[in-house]
Amino acid sequence: MSSTALTLLFSGFLLASLLVRFWLASRQIRHVALHRDAVPAAFTATVSLAAHQRAADYTLAKLRFGLVSLALGSAVLLGWTLLGGLDTLNGWLLAAAQPALGDLGYQLALLAAFAVIGGLIELPLDAWSTFRLEAHHGFNRMTPALWLADQAKGVAVAVLLGGPIALLILWLMGAAGPSWWLWAWGAWVGFNLAVLVLYPTVIAPLFNKFQPLEDGALKARVESLMARCGFAAKGLFVMDGSRRSAHANAYFTGFGAAKRVVFFDTLLSRLSPPEVEAVLAHELGHFKHRHVIKRIVGMFAISLAGFALLGLLSQQAWFYIGLGVTPNFNAANDALALLLFLLAGPVFSFFVAPLFAGLSRKQEFEADAYACKHTSASDLSAALLKLYEDNASTLTPDRLYVRFYYSHPPAGERLAAMGAHA
Repeated sequence: MSSTALTLLFSGFLLASLLVRFWLASRQIRHVALHRDAVPAAFTATVSLAAHQRAADYTLAKLRFGLVSLALGSAVLLGWTLLGGLDTLNGWLLAAAQPALGDLGYQLALLAAFAVIGGLIELPLDAWSTFRLEAHHGFNRMTPALWLADQAKGVAVAVLLGGPIALLILWLMGAAGPSWWLWAWGAWVGFNLAVLVLYPTVIAPLFNKFQPLEDGALKARVESLMARCGFAAKGLFVMDGSRRSAHANAYFTGFGAAKRVVFFDTLLSRLSPPEVEAVLAHELGHFKHRHVIKRIVGMFAISLAGFALLGLLSQQAWFYIGLGVTPNFNAANDALALLLFLLAGPVFSFFVAPLFAGLSRKQEFEADAYACKHTSASDLSAALLKLYEDNASTLTPDRLYVRFYYSHPPAGERLAAMGAHA
């Protein structure tokens, strides 16, 4: 392929993905706004008009903010690539850092500089989302001090975890020969498995407090459910989610013997014990159907293909030139190749996203069916309705928007499927 052909292909995919994203968002906006003033017939007995309108307003606000973020993100992407931003940054660091730090140090500096600049660009959007959008709709409970502390902790974790794996991959790219990508993939797999093990006990507690579940009756109910389902966990914990947000959730975290059950305190304050049990049974369904393992294996398979493709592209001059960067002649290009691949990859993979969203929705139906088998379908339905209301999730999404983006089935489809198990 020539560099000109890649430039045209990249530009075409970027334009097409932008048009599709804006079209789908406009469909969702029109559909939600059109149905704002009437609760769907299936929910008139359980959802108030005020709650329905609150969900519609929150959905519309997020969509409009998403369009602004999309426009800015696309402009930044073009700035980094075809408009020469990454080329300029690379040229400056090549002259300033490479003589003093050597090839490996200069490349790590390039990745770090790119991450810092990207983070600074994203920071105002995150602040607006937290303190204007989420706060306006009654969800944000973070103080500016807590938000800043989270940002600082996030940077520290990224440096402590991301720095070593980035350094290792860059070293492998330069030292492991033509099959470097296979060794790098192995390192990436090992890194992700280590994070899965460390997250519950080392990383997550940096951001939230986890207390053992103290409600004796609820604990007995949950342990009985797990025993019936043949599931073992390291413990049952309550997380102080209310410190940051009014959104509610429950999840399993960890890997292998390190698995633990985590409930948001906001969830426990809203749901009855039978409803909590039903929500937990849904999460157990994911494990019993091996959804988690399948997703991990799928992620590793896709990353293997990605590393193999990067191994090929990193040797082609047209790959760099076609994306707006002049490759180095007297220094390694490995960091440049990594960054260009990470920038361009989402543009080309955008149109396969509905396949993964569809698979995820299928797995949610399977987990719901498992929960209905081991608990009560009516309790699960009641719990989900409360969660939809508390999280202000719209009950009237656009059909195509759902098929393209939704990882979970919309409320109407999900509750109708549960009705068959009642």
